[in-house]
Amino acid sequence: MIDGTVHVRVARPSRDLAAAERFYVDGLGLDVQWRTTERVPGKHDLLMVGPKNGSWHFELTRDPEHPVEPTPTVEDLFVLYLGEPAEQSLIDRLLAAGGTRVAAHNPYWDEYGVTITDPDGYQLVLCSRTWG
Repeated sequence: MIDGTVHVRVARPSRDLAAAERFYVDGLGLDVQWRTTERVPGKHDLLMVGPKNGSWHFELTRDPEHPVEPTPTVEDLFVLYLGEPAEQSLIDRLLAAGGTRVAAHNPYWDEYGVTITDPDGYQLVLCSRTWG
């Protein structure tokens, strides 16, 4: 049965797992849950990041033998509903960790948050609203 306790994994390709780790761990503050970068033939390099004890995480992959180029669109959003405006220190950490602040394609996100692209071009929205 699918309910609020189901664990969620979002998988994405990455050009550079070290850059992705800097953004999501050093910048956003997520934890590394698993990392494999052993360069084993036929295997992907892998980085899993998420909140400690959370029910979701990102799986970022890189296949050194057959790399897949990330192809984000302006609608590929990862939205965090913070319930308050994002602290400037968080925004500054994300920018220092390789993010780029951008105007959102949908003006709703500019009205209620901040949009920052990660090193692979995917957009993170820090929304001041709550969910639910």
